[in-house]
Amino acid sequence: MQETDTLKVKLEQLRSEHRDLDDVIQQITEQTSFNQLQIRRLKKRKLAIKDQITRLESLLVPDIIA
Repeated sequence: MQETDTLKVKLEQLRSEHRDLDDVIQQITEQTSFNQLQIRRLKKRKLAIKDQITRLESLLVPDIIA
């Protein structure tokens, strides 16, 4: 049970970081001149976080055999 709670906390942290990155990317792209490399790195980090979120969600959902 404790491992499940730990995973849920980690999942919430990742979701929060994902939202924060989304906000940062939005703010940067609204500027008239922005660094494309920086945006690319932020989007890559955001995608990696999304992959971690998906992996953790799959660990928390039990497999159901029909």
